[in-house]
Amino acid sequence: MSQDGVLKRSTVLIHGSVGMPLAIIGYPLVVYLPPFYTQEIGLHMALMALVLVIARLSDVVTDPLIGTLSDRWQTRLGRRKPWLLMGMPLMLLGTVMIFMPPSDAGIGHLMLWTILMYLGWTMVTLPYGAWGAELSPVYHQRSRVTASREGFVLVGLFVAALAPAIVQSLGARYQAGQTEGAVMELAVRLLGTDGQLGTGYGPILAAMAWMLLILLPLTVLAVVCFVKEAPPKSVQRTEWKTGLRVLKNNGPFKRMMLMLLIVVTGESFRNALSVFFMQHVMHIQAYIGMMYLLYFGVGILGIPFWLILGKRIGKHKAFCVAVGVSSASILGMFFLQAGQLIPFAIMFALKGFCFAAFQFLPLSMLADIVDVDTARSKEHRTGLFFAMSGMAHKTAMALGLGLSLGLLALVGFDAQAASHTEGQLMALRVLYILGPVALYMIAFMFAWKYPLTSARHERIHQWILRRNARLEVGVSQP
Repeated sequence: MSQDGVLKRSTVLIHGSVGMPLAIIGYPLVVYLPPFYTQEIGLHMALMALVLVIARLSDVVTDPLIGTLSDRWQTRLGRRKPWLLMGMPLMLLGTVMIFMPPSDAGIGHLMLWTILMYLGWTMVTLPYGAWGAELSPVYHQRSRVTASREGFVLVGLFVAALAPAIVQSLGARYQAGQTEGAVMELAVRLLGTDGQLGTGYGPILAAMAWMLLILLPLTVLAVVCFVKEAPPKSVQRTEWKTGLRVLKNNGPFKRMMLMLLIVVTGESFRNALSVFFMQHVMHIQAYIGMMYLLYFGVGILGIPFWLILGKRIGKHKAFCVAVGVSSASILGMFFLQAGQLIPFAIMFALKGFCFAAFQFLPLSMLADIVDVDTARSKEHRTGLFFAMSGMAHKTAMALGLGLSLGLLALVGFDAQAASHTEGQLMALRVLYILGPVALYMIAFMFAWKYPLTSARHERIHQWILRRNARLEVGVSQP
């Protein structure tokens, strides 16, 4: 980093690369895991939803603890790097056990390994996010950091979206009797069960587990070896309860937390029902992989647009635009009939275009909020802020998942049934469309009056620089 806070492109790209494997695990957890465990493993939908909510809420304890420790723990490697190195193996092991479970896996297996996987995830993602926020103190440089990370997230999602199409194609060929060849033998060995390769969701999850096993170690080791941490700027230690009181008194942080909690709940709610909606309402199961390929591909193309829009009208207003366009595209799906692939693809792609804004704008705003705390407290608690936002994000994902699957089970929808009543299909349609849109509109209202603009942040940042300069002069004087 230069003295004016401008980051090298290589630093931004290498740091952002960790987002790719993190996306590969996050995508199937909300899209393919529910139909796999309900339709192929045979778990009850409501019970599975309860287990996933409990597992996710375990982060209420681990997030603040690890966030605070990563702020304070000084090692020869730094404060953030050791956590990535310790959390990576736990995250990999948990993912493999969830995505490639043994034949006798039940509800206990799912709960145990999901909790351990989320612990490893927390140990990686929280220090990693705080590290990114500390790379530069400059408002729009932080947008570059978060845009790079979320760009890699979208690339990871795009790569992961290729897996269903490729794996299902291989499975269909295998089922048709085309079992010869090195590629098919490798696919059966890595993705199959009992020497057979099917066309269900199990091989798709196995493919993503293998991608994570390759990409996560490569990217974590690259960022640890080639990206420097910012030096710690405060040695004073704040008690955890005192830190929470500071967060409570930070107005922009509270508003951003509400925005994040509500919009992520809506996203998780919709994502958990997407496969069911495309399979049972739209009757386009064979094109699910292609739809997500389109969704994330368009999302990648949308990153420059949202980055530019955030600079011109402010990050919070750009976020509001994304929320409004997303809501309109989802509402349009209410009037579609089974088999209308092209209209659905257009609306799904429009929603994907807005996905990039949902990914990186709130995180960029959070990095700015840390400066408000720094100006007031004279300390740097980036890890604590990212821990609290991470906890809100995970809580929202658990709420959205639990609510959607729980409500779907409540209306009598059976994931393993070959056919469903008109009432059950209408209930699925209403939940998938009106549920998330209602939440988006609430998030819109909170975001529109967000107070920390670019101009205000620049004043705060300059005040911090002047104060630090005065302190350095005071220290240097005899």
